[in-house]
Amino acid sequence: MELTRANRRMIASLATVKGRREHRLFVAEGTKCVLETLGAFRLEALYATGDWIERHHATLPVGISPVETSRAYLVEMSSLSTPPDVMALYHIPAAKEAKPTADALSLALDRVQDPGNLGTIVRIASWMGITDIFCSPDTVDLYNPKTVQSTMGAIARVNVIYTPLAPLLHGARREEVPVYGTFLDGKNIYDTTLTPGGVIVMGNEGQGIGPEVEATVTHRLFIPSYPPGAPCVESLNVSVATAIATAEFRRRQYNN
Repeated sequence: MELTRANRRMIASLATVKGRREHRLFVAEGTKCVLETLGAFRLEALYATGDWIERHHATLPVGISPVETSRAYLVEMSSLSTPPDVMALYHIPAAKEAKPTADALSLALDRVQDPGNLGTIVRIASWMGITDIFCSPDTVDLYNPKTVQSTMGAIARVNVIYTPLAPLLHGARREEVPVYGTFLDGKNIYDTTLTPGGVIVMGNEGQGIGPEVEATVTHRLFIPSYPPGAPCVESLNVSVATAIATAEFRRRQYNN
């Protein structure tokens, strides 16, 4: 795609949900994110400075030819505070159909709002071998540039589905799929029996898991602070809590 003024304006508009929905495109920025996602999504165009192309042309997949552009144009199109030397423009794919099962571990995110938190959770899921994340419709958009950047390429390996969570999780319960959730009044995660499969629900940064979704939870978990009873922060960041919870599930599965 030639970098006309109109095209630069269109690419800059992809920083908004409206722009992404209208054009069905998203951007990945930065060397690591771009190189990790090339081949995973249908590429519309790859823009880079001449210096970047000189350094990386030999490592690019066959058939991919970057469009050389100025750093000034990349700054104009980027939504990041530190614009990179390379930007990929991809078509937004359709999510693959999936549902929670008792055989595999998945995540459900209820109204997570921060793009960095969502991107980090996608990255954690990839590290922990979790392939499906179910998001409430009001969870931040996966293709927000800050979310894409925070995934560090893991967006290419995790299937993220936006769907009303309460019906999905009620269906999981009917099929005897364990539904775990983290709560301040839950049972200590380190003293509780955990299954290899099921779904772990994580809630909104300020309000936690909403009442409708909470009603679907079959196992209430609590991540304790240490030493017990000592003064501490009120709660954990949702991505940090996700990392701790999924690590404990995997530790039980593979070390016991």
